[in-house]
Amino acid sequence: MSKKRQFRQEPVSLATVAAQAGVSIATVSRIVNGETRRASAETVERVQKLVVALGYRPNSVGRTLRRRESRIVAMLSPNLDNPAMAAIAASVETALRSAGYVMILCDTHDRAELQDEYLQAMRSQVVQGYVVVNAVRSEALSASVARGDPIVFVGRQNPNGGGSFVGIDNWSAGADAADHLWARGIRNLAVIYPTQGSSASFDRVDGFVTRLEELGLPRKAIRQAEAPGLTHMEVGYAAAQRLVDGLPWPQGLLCPSDLMAYGTYRLATEQGIRIPEECRIVGVDDNKLNAWIAPWLTSVHIPYAEFGPKVLDQLQALWAGEKPSEQLLPHTLIVR
Repeated sequence: MSKKRQFRQEPVSLATVAAQAGVSIATVSRIVNGETRRASAETVERVQKLVVALGYRPNSVGRTLRRRESRIVAMLSPNLDNPAMAAIAASVETALRSAGYVMILCDTHDRAELQDEYLQAMRSQVVQGYVVVNAVRSEALSASVARGDPIVFVGRQNPNGGGSFVGIDNWSAGADAADHLWARGIRNLAVIYPTQGSSASFDRVDGFVTRLEELGLPRKAIRQAEAPGLTHMEVGYAAAQRLVDGLPWPQGLLCPSDLMAYGTYRLATEQGIRIPEECRIVGVDDNKLNAWIAPWLTSVHIPYAEFGPKVLDQLQALWAGEKPSEQLLPHTLIVR
């Protein structure tokens, strides 16, 4: 029984189309890519008909490599189970999609080695740009910055300094929390924070403590406690334990994130402390869960829904060859 041999048809090249159309390869390339002003209407029509008849398909991979315009943007973000991170990702994805880009989302879990792994993998995919949320210092990130890769940092500043940034003034957010508690006559004040804290957390703590000093409260009178870990609810619980170990609860407390405030609230209820009657807690983020599960929590509202368009603006500026810049969005203290 005879067998028919199967031959795979070779892809049609620009040269084949050009030869049959009687024009140069450059002319065919321009027409295929939508540039028709430099050829006559007759030539354009002839080339376009041949493209269809011969089944020519542009090499999208080759074109991407040449132009570095894959229309794909990689977002690297830690701990996507955190409502704040999820809100940023949703906002940026919406803005990119509306502009014709596709976003790849990678969870770094706040680990430098995972951040590097994703940066290298995304570079091999010829992504057009990067959005790095709450970046940590790492080798591949330093190499990307040194190469001049289009990167927008979100939430935390570039750990190496400089670069395009979208976020809030975290120092001022901490200072606003201090002003709020001070205006209510509270002088027994404290702050907790994660040991592996980011620049954003430390800036919020520094703004809080420095502002209280400016208002007349000695730094040594401001109780502070920290705890290790990357899950903020667990950090809040553990740091609050250290803060009140053998000591009374403070009248006012800053937690650098709402999730830390949730952990603190859990410990307070276990110890019979009424919030906010006996201790007023201020968080940062004002995530949407607060209206449902934390009506006791005063929080600094960060407009995450507005981050996406700002990130897109920053990326487009970098693609146009403009210098990196910083975009600080306004924050608001939501009193409950």
